[in-house]
Amino acid sequence: MKLQVGCDFTFDINATTPFVFMLRPRSGAQQWVEREEFVLVPEVQVHQFTDTFGNYCQRLLAPVGRFTIRSSATVHTADHMDRAEGAPFVEVQNLPDDVLQYLLPSRYCEVEHFGDLTSSITAGQTPGYDQVSAIENWIRSEMHYSYGNSEAIASADEVCSRKSGVCRDFAHLGIALCRSLAIPARMVAGYRHQLEPMDMHAWFEAYVADRWYTFDATQEKLQSGYITIGIGRDAADVAVYNQFGPPIYPMSQHVRVERINESSQ
Repeated sequence: MKLQVGCDFTFDINATTPFVFMLRPRSGAQQWVEREEFVLVPEVQVHQFTDTFGNYCQRLLAPVGRFTIRSSATVHTADHMDRAEGAPFVEVQNLPDDVLQYLLPSRYCEVEHFGDLTSSITAGQTPGYDQVSAIENWIRSEMHYSYGNSEAIASADEVCSRKSGVCRDFAHLGIALCRSLAIPARMVAGYRHQLEPMDMHAWFEAYVADRWYTFDATQEKLQSGYITIGIGRDAADVAVYNQFGPPIYPMSQHVRVERINESSQ
């Protein structure tokens, strides 16, 4: 599947402000970036670096006045999402070193609170992929999706208590439940084709059978069309932008994901 994706932000800057953006996808196992464009109006110097999770980050100093960022890319992504019923649990002593961090509690993903609940959700399931699938199904059935209530980032414990949230919140809960079973899990942020309403999206991945698999409790069925921008322990690691100084909110934000018909090219 070939997708044209993009995100535009416009800010009204009152004082020169440092920003770190995370808006550029990178090629990887499930996606290949054919072309991309990153435009700033007015133009300023940008320093790009790769963070500790392998994400592309753009560091800049925004000038006073109206400031616009336009990021777009043409990306080839997998036509089918891999599912692996019965894929086995990987014992902690056999995990790769770089995966171990995704077992630990993080800012929005408490682990110690969920032992009894996770045992109940996954009772009778084969350790590994089937346990994560049971967690995904439980969140889908027990939590209420409430788009529009997404200003404050909620922890997994808060989401579980109030039984509602947005994609980011559902991902936090899934991650925390997986980690309580010693299954590594991480947050993913990016684009999704045919998301309604269209916005940036978040989901989670779990590590079983020596690789990462995608899970998304906000969707009735996992389908192709995911483009990853950032991965991390939770939402604190995958913000599309971090701004330093007095809070500044976008005057406008527009996200677009369109499929390109390759047969007509």
